[in-house]
Amino acid sequence: MPEKLPANAVHVADVLRGLGATGEIVILPETAPTAATAAAQLGCEVGAIANSLIFDADGAPLLVLTSGAHRVNVELIASIVGARKVRRASPEFVREATGQPIGGVAPVGHPAPVRTLVDTWLGKHEVVWAAGGHPHTVFPTSFDELVRMTGGTPADVE
Repeated sequence: MPEKLPANAVHVADVLRGLGATGEIVILPETAPTAATAAAQLGCEVGAIANSLIFDADGAPLLVLTSGAHRVNVELIASIVGARKVRRASPEFVREATGQPIGGVAPVGHPAPVRTLVDTWLGKHEVVWAAGGHPHTVFPTSFDELVRMTGGTPADVE
């Protein structure tokens, strides 16, 4: 576990402050590679974890912030964004699009804006936890705040 915020998380924290986010980044004792492991460490429902999944949509990055209780239906999101082909992005594609590692991709703080869909299911939770730019970091937020900060489109993604 890092003792202080890693550089990527510091950058995300700065962006969050600039966007008027209400939550602060928290360092988890262990990495949270899945929504279930994050929820266990935070003591919340798995559905309150906002998984940040990057897809390759016809060669362009697409960020889907989905409830940890859901699996993304790629055909559905392709139709929502008007893409011919949507597939999970490679680790290299994710790093290039976000500047962050898989397992820690935050909804904000990317080198350039990334088109974003926000799972409407997250709106069922008063507090939603999202990654903070590093596999050991998360921050509390809300569905409405995620939509506002990312400029994302609310969507059913399952």
